Amino acid sequence: MIYPLLFESNTKHLVWGTEEWAVSAVPGSESIIANGELKGHTLTEYIHHDPVTILGKSVAEKYDGKLPLLVKFIDAKRDLSIQVHPNDEMAQRVHGKMGKSEMWYVLKAEPGAYLYAGFKKNISPEEYKQRVIDGTITEVLARHEVSPGHVFYLPAGRVHAICGGIKLAEVQQSSDVTYRIFDYNRPGLDGKPRELHTELAAQAIDYEVVSEYRTIYSRKENKANLVIDSPYFTARVIETQDVFHRDLIKYDSFVISMCLEGTCNIRIRETGSSIKMKAGESCFIPASVANYDIEPLNGGVKLLDSFINSKKRSLTDVVTRFLHI
Repeated sequence: MIYPLLFESNTKHLVWGTEEWAVSAVPGSESIIANGELKGHTLTEYIHHDPVTILGKSVAEKYDGKLPLLVKFIDAKRDLSIQVHPNDEMAQRVHGKMGKSEMWYVLKAEPGAYLYAGFKKNISPEEYKQRVIDGTITEVLARHEVSPGHVFYLPAGRVHAICGGIKLAEVQQSSDVTYRIFDYNRPGLDGKPRELHTELAAQAIDYEVVSEYRTIYSRKENKANLVIDSPYFTARVIETQDVFHRDLIKYDSFVISMCLEGTCNIRIRETGSSIKMKAGESCFIPASVANYDIEPLNGGVKLLDSFINSKKRSLTDVVTRFLHI
């Protein structure tokens, strides 16, 4: 029962647009397997069957047998709220949950579409609270016009918002903790104002101003281009028209592959099992069989792969143990 998984649609309709929770083990929003012997079971049930084989030994140990990532496709018809996410320490202390660092890969953007990420000037917590009250918080946020292929990494604590006219793929820690700072005084789908979390957000915000908020990366064809290598996940983009081999066994981690453009087969070398994936779909590849070929169909394909770099963690552990001998 160790094979690549596809999932049923898990779309959430929100006041600003839609959000497809493509691969999720978040309680209440768990992905349902759509292929193979385990069709109809949740991803959580599948992982519980054999966490070490499915997640990878290092990942299973570090995250207590739970999936540490969540990926989504987001279609923003209108602006999302201005928001921020807590780090692991705060999220665990306040909510008993994982923190939330994430990345965005822009798929489509209407002319002039933009998003907010970070502050453009230094402000104090007191100024932040006053700007929330008077509705001027966006005046101090860094605004970025975007195009397809742009990437933004949003560590926990960075204020942000996707704005209308943008479709993107999101990779994040497996958490549903969001602090809403400002929501343009609009009603939710129930006609009532959506809850704000001003005080909690004030504790979570990182007020540091940085020189570049967008992630710049290599965009070569027929190569697994490194996009993000954070403490929480590694992400690579592959764009190819030819069969492309991916051997990620050395990372001792599951792989989530999001199809951004085109159609392809994912074929596991060890077992020969395969799945067909098209744009807007995602698959989950267990750690023990993360040696596979990407076979484009009807032209080229573009994928966004995310996984936990346990190899890097293992090296760090070795050095740490050595220094304590």
